[in-house]
Formats: sequence, C-alpha cells, structure tokens
Amino acid sequence: MANIAQDKLKKMNLKSANNIQRKQSSCFLYTLSFFATIGGFLFGYDTGVVSGAMLLLKEEFALDSFTQEIIVSVTIAAAIVFALVSGYLNSVFGRKVTTLIGSIVFTGGAIILGIAQNTMMLIVGRGILGIGIGITSMTVPVYIAECAPAHMRGRLVALNNASITCGQFIASVIDGAFSYDKRNGWRYMLGIAGIPSAIQFVGFLFLPESPRWLLSKSKDDQARKILRRIRDTDDVEDEILDVKARFKEHEASDYQGGLLKRIFTTPSVRRALFLGCGIQLFQQLSGINTVMYYSASIIKMSGVRDNSTAIWMSAATSFVNFVFSLLGVWLVERIGRRLLALLSLVGILISLIVLAVGFQLSAFSSPSIAMHEQIAENSSCNYFSSCQSCIQTSDCGFCYIESGNTAVNGSCLPYKEPTYSSFGRCNSSSLPNDLVWADNFCPSSYSWMGLMGLVLYLMAFAPGLGPVPWTINSEIYPLWARSACSAMATSTNWFFNLLVSLTFLTLIENITAYGTYWLFAGIVTIALIFIFIALPETKGLKLEEVQQLFDQGSIMCGKSKNDINRSDEEIVVSTVDKIYSSTKL
Repeated sequence: MANIAQDKLKKMNLKSANNIQRKQSSCFLYTLSFFATIGGFLFGYDTGVVSGAMLLLKEEFALDSFTQEIIVSVTIAAAIVFALVSGYLNSVFGRKVTTLIGSIVFTGGAIILGIAQNTMMLIVGRGILGIGIGITSMTVPVYIAECAPAHMRGRLVALNNASITCGQFIASVIDGAFSYDKRNGWRYMLGIAGIPSAIQFVGFLFLPESPRWLLSKSKDDQARKILRRIRDTDDVEDEILDVKARFKEHEASDYQGGLLKRIFTTPSVRRALFLGCGIQLFQQLSGINTVMYYSASIIKMSGVRDNSTAIWMSAATSFVNFVFSLLGVWLVERIGRRLLALLSLVGILISLIVLAVGFQLSAFSSPSIAMHEQIAENSSCNYFSSCQSCIQTSDCGFCYIESGNTAVNGSCLPYKEPTYSSFGRCNSSSLPNDLVWADNFCPSSYSWMGLMGLVLYLMAFAPGLGPVPWTINSEIYPLWARSACSAMATSTNWFFNLLVSLTFLTLIENITAYGTYWLFAGIVTIALIFIFIALPETKGLKLEEVQQLFDQGSIMCGKSKNDINRSDEEIVVSTVDKIYSSTKL
C-alpha cells in the first residue's frame, strides 16, 4: 500500500511539474506571439485606416473613383509581389530577419504618408506599406506555427488574425478621432502606423529564430537550445528527431530539378497547395475587403449623410469584427478548423443576402428626379431619372429638400465636393436648412439593412473564414516546401484582394450595389462546396502529422487525426457509418 501511495504521489508531482512547465512555456509563447502579431496589427491598421482616411483624402486632393481605387490597390499590388519575395527571404535569412525587414519597411511607409504633399506621394507611401504587409502576412503565421506546440498552434495563429482585426478597429477609432480635422486629420491617421512597427523591431531583436528553420539549415544545437526555452523542458529530442526525419525524406530523394518543379510534381504537396490557395482565394472573393476598405462608403451609400457619422459607424462594425475574431481564437481548438470554416461561410452567405436585399429595396424606392435644372454645365446629370442612377456616377450628386423623413423636389447636379455642387441651387458650402446635397448616397428608409448586413457579415466572417485560411496555410506544407508554398498561397490571397478592391466601386457603378452583393453570395455558395470537399481537420496534430493527411491518394472531406495511414476507402466507409449512425432513430 505504501508503494502504491508513493507511486501516486510521484505521478501527482510529475503532473504538477508538467503543468508548471506548460504554464511557463505558454507565457513565453504568448510573449513571442505578441511581438510577432504586431505585424498582423499593422496589416489590419494599414488596410483598415484607408476606409475613413479616403473620405478626407477625396476632398483634400479632389480624387476621382479611379484614383481612390489606385491608392487602395497599390498597397495590395505590392503585397502580392513581396508575399512571393518573402518566401525567398524566409528560406534564406529565416523568419526573424525577414520580420525585422518588414518592420523597417512599415516605418518608412508611415513616415512618407504622414508628410505626403501630393497624390504621387500617397501612392508611393501606400506601395511601401504593401511591401511590409506582403512580407509580414506570409512570415508571421509560419513563424508562430513553427514555434508553437500542437495543442496551442491553432490558437496562437488565430491570435494573429485577432491582431489584424484589432488593427482594423484601432484604425477606425483613429479615423473617427481625426475626422473632424478636415485639413490634416488624414496625416495622423496614416502616419501613426510608424509607432507599432518600431516597437516590433525592438522586440524582435530579442526573440529567437524558428527552431524548425534552424533544423532545416542543420543548426541543431541552436534549434535545441531554442526549443528547450520555448517548451521549458530539456525533453525535446523526440520533436527534433520527428522534424529532421521528415525533412531528410526530402534530402534523401534523388529527385532532380528546382524547388518549384519539386512542389508541383509531388502529389501530396500539390494537393496541399491547391487547398491552401483555394481557401485564400475564397476568403477574398467572399467580399471581406469591400467591407473593410469601403465600410464608411458602404454605410453612406445605405443612406447615412454625415462623413463623421459614417466613420464612427464604421468603427462600430470594426469593433464587432475584433470581438468575434477573439471568439475564433477560442473556437479553433475546440470545434476544429473545418466545422468553424463551414459555419462561418453559412453566416456570410446569409449576411450577403441581407446586404443585397437591403440595397435592392433602397434602389427600388429611390427618390425620383422631379426637377431638372436647365444649366449648360448640367447636361450629363440631367439625363438621370432617380437619385440611385444619379449618384452611381462620380460626376453627379443628388440635391433635394428634406421634408420629415422623405426627400422631395430632387434634382441631379454636377459634383463639386461632398458639401455642395458645382452649379444650381445646391451650389453653396452653407446650404439652407431644407436643402441637402447627397454626393454618394440616397435618402432611404432601408439604411438600417445595410448596417445590419455589415454587422452580420463580420460576426460570421471574423471567427471562421478570417483565421482559418492563415491557420491552415501555416500547417499543411512540409518543412522543405513551407516557405515557397506559404508565399504562393499568401500571394493568391493578395491577388484576389487586389481584384476585389480594384473593381468594387466599378462594379457598383455598372451592376449596382445590390448586384455586386448578389455576385458575392453566389461565390460564397461555391466556396461552401469547396471547403466541404477539400478541407481536412488538422486540430491537435503535429505539423509533421498534418502533412500525412495529404499523403493519401486524394483529399477527402473530414479527414482527421484518426485517418492518418488509412486508405481513402476506409475513410469513406467510416464517414458513411458515422452519418448513418447519427441519423438512426
């Protein structure tokens, strides 16, 4: 009995020691992740701040729709290129050095934007920020995933996404705070980003390199020392052996050819890359950045009149995005990546339908043009018959008399700036109390549907389709191909980000706002089918185990830890049995 008691005591002491080690390890990992995810914060801030800043930049520099799209999109175009370049930088110099480079670039871009004197400086500054975003958006998830143990990996990578949404929320608050400074407010909005990038640079000087990258470069002693620090235990040999064994499979191969050829001719890696690029593609084609880049404009289009009010309402939607991204941090290790992504897509589809219906009802009830002001310079605007058709071109705006909650005696006049028109009765910066100049919105009793649709969209997107693509891409590739494949998937994300942001205002002008959101709803339906078929469950697996899921003959829906080393036929039979069992009475 004494021996049994002693054994139990030893087990209790061992368990207690392991818990202490895990807590100490977690503390260091969260510190490491905090400084790493500043890159995500900057990603979110610099992409989100443009939504409110654009309303002031439009007035300051008299920007047309095309120039606005260029300022937004040049950031993304640079991110596409440098997401690919960062694959090379990560492979050669490591995750730490690459992140330090990104921090320097972010700071330089923020300084240029803060002192910008013309449109070209704005474009150059935004382009430099895009370089930093491209580098860090690829590097940070990989760095965190390679440092984190399997039971924390999903949560820590999801923290990076939460940092992105936090950056977007802080950006919207800064937008609101400085929106009252019509002259220089945008300088503060854009220039403040240099502060967190400087903090990240200093912090990263004291952080370790990724141990898996060190092992890939045969720097075993350094990797062992760092792993012991990260895991807070000396027992790291098994993990090192697993990583090296998997990596040596690549080295031992007598394959002849370059890295890219090896990637595309290795079936398991090709399948993983197809999934990684596909899920990033659908993240963007779901329309998320039409919400984040143009949220203030969307709110105005739904019928909100004042710029500052639209910016603060945009900040409220960003707060929803941030809060629900924290929910994703909690859910990703509990219900898994696959179910979280599917539930998220269903919610996104519902919210897009709400947005489409709301804009459609607003368009169908749009106030008519009752008064055609005969001015020579007003020839093009005189052709329109309703407010909706009038404001769809950037050259015209809607002038009307506000009577209660309705608009009467409306006319379409040439655009001057958001406060007044070029000619006609609304040609005054101080309009009479009953006259209203609507430069890019129509008065509507359905404006609440636009705001509700935005909030529902972010509630659905933030916990699921926001973090899952980054989490999946940080864990599905073998070590020898991780930098290159992650770079290609990240570049795919930014390419379709560019496509959506560059065409959004043009789509609205050509197929209307409701037509644009019906288009996104159709794409999300396709995304649901793709995710259901192609995405396996990776929760709780070591990085080396995740890759074994793709060593099977095909990608099967619902693969998980129990499916490693099982045939596709066995997985299908098991899946059918589960479905049958769950539906039996």
